Amino acid sequence: MNRLQIQKKNILTAIVAVAILGVAAMQLARAAEAKAKYTIKEVMKATNKGDASIGKRVAQGMGTAEDFAKLVEYYSALPRCTPEKGDKASWEAKSAALLKAAQGLKPGDAASLAAYKKAANCKACHSAHKPD
Repeated sequence: MNRLQIQKKNILTAIVAVAILGVAAMQLARAAEAKAKYTIKEVMKATNKGDASIGKRVAQGMGTAEDFAKLVEYYSALPRCTPEKGDKASWEAKSAALLKAAQGLKPGDAASLAAYKKAANCKACHSAHKPD
């Protein structure tokens, strides 16, 4: 091999290495973005624990715009979480429906409240996804 061929080979090797590192960096960045902000347990505790919880206030028609925003923040984490039990597709469908219902909540809107109550059916989700 002559000197020119060696230089071309080294340049090509460097380009391939940079490309591989770039792809790896992008995948790591996406994985970090995809990680849920809250765990399932944290979401359930924050939204449903106790008689004064955000979820109870909203379900009783006493939710505020701030409550709706908090629900959206917490429920946004759920589709990114993996349940301990059950089918991942079922989890994604149920959690996406809950998030969509929370995003649609409007003060004084009976239809959006009914959609939220339907999506927030604890038993349907717990039966399929909560460990015994």
